[in-house]
Amino acid sequence: MPKIRFHKLAAIAVLIGFAAWMATGEFSSVGSAANHQKAGEAGKATQSGADKPKTADAEPKAAPRTVAVVTPPRKTYARAIRISGLTEADKRAMLATRVAGVIDKLPVKQGQHVKTGDLVLMLAAEEKISNVDNARQLLVQRKAELEAAERLAKTGNLPKLQLDTARSNLTAAQSMLETAQAELDRNEVKAPFDGVIDRVPVELGSSVMQGGEVATILKLDPVIARGEISERDLRYIKIGDEANVRLVNDQKVTGTVRYISRDASSQTRTFRVEVAIPNADGSIPAGMTAEITLSAEPTDAVMLPRSVVTLGDKGDLGIRAVGADDKVAFFPIDLVDDTPHGLVLGGIPQDARIIVAGQELVKEGDLVKPVEADQATINKLISEAAAGTQ
Repeated sequence: MPKIRFHKLAAIAVLIGFAAWMATGEFSSVGSAANHQKAGEAGKATQSGADKPKTADAEPKAAPRTVAVVTPPRKTYARAIRISGLTEADKRAMLATRVAGVIDKLPVKQGQHVKTGDLVLMLAAEEKISNVDNARQLLVQRKAELEAAERLAKTGNLPKLQLDTARSNLTAAQSMLETAQAELDRNEVKAPFDGVIDRVPVELGSSVMQGGEVATILKLDPVIARGEISERDLRYIKIGDEANVRLVNDQKVTGTVRYISRDASSQTRTFRVEVAIPNADGSIPAGMTAEITLSAEPTDAVMLPRSVVTLGDKGDLGIRAVGADDKVAFFPIDLVDDTPHGLVLGGIPQDARIIVAGQELVKEGDLVKPVEADQATINKLISEAAAGTQ
């Protein structure tokens, strides 16, 4: 019988011992005991922590920021809308010939005032004048023939067919005269409206082609001041509103809005506005630079320095004010006018305490300590704002 080696005996002994330990089930209490021990330690730590007294309170909150506020007086302001423009004629026409020919009459001069229907130019038309005279004589003859035919028809000495022929001949003669007169009228150029002859580029005896320009006529009463108004200001004006116009030579005149375009320019998104200015003496020429001031409907507003205007959380222009609970509120504004003394602002609630110093350091909902600003501070802010625009 072969001998069992020592290491094999040792392995068998370990296997038997492990099997016996597994059978006892004592291994399951190891993790439980550890857990109970940890739980006990945690409970003791909690109890000891609860028994310890609080050593410090929470840190105190920051004190409210101090801001200067003012409740400005309210007044009724009329929005002043200023736009740049120029003057132009109420009507402008370039007169041209309807036929070719040689100028036979030119009774007008540059700068001369004319009435509707006045002769401005006439081309030589001897043949056409002759045709008109012949047609007129023929018409007289046809009238006499018809009168004779009617007398004979009443006595029964003329057939009805010949009477109808006489009437037809008279109608043809009238038509011939009208045609001849129309051809003669084509040689004449007349004023289409009351105005002033601004330009005469031709001379007596010169030859002109059909459609050639022979004169320019302007109607300067009223003269028109034309400008472009922004889409933001369009709602504030209407036809019939009074407008003040200052010309480039410092002449100041008053007119009335007569036209507001309803179609914006695709390039500038502005609308054409026309102001009619009385100009009976023609002293205001067309093409002069002008500044047009339109007055909108009066509105309730306040005057404040430019520095109070700020941006809200959504990027809107407005002002910050302090409510009854001393918390900051934001109010969008409506710019009524921009004057050298400050901004005229609408859309601000009654009795609003507007922050005039420190508004950029707070935001909506912040609790602040409002302090009434003195008049010296307000005057300083307004003077600084006025100086900043110069």
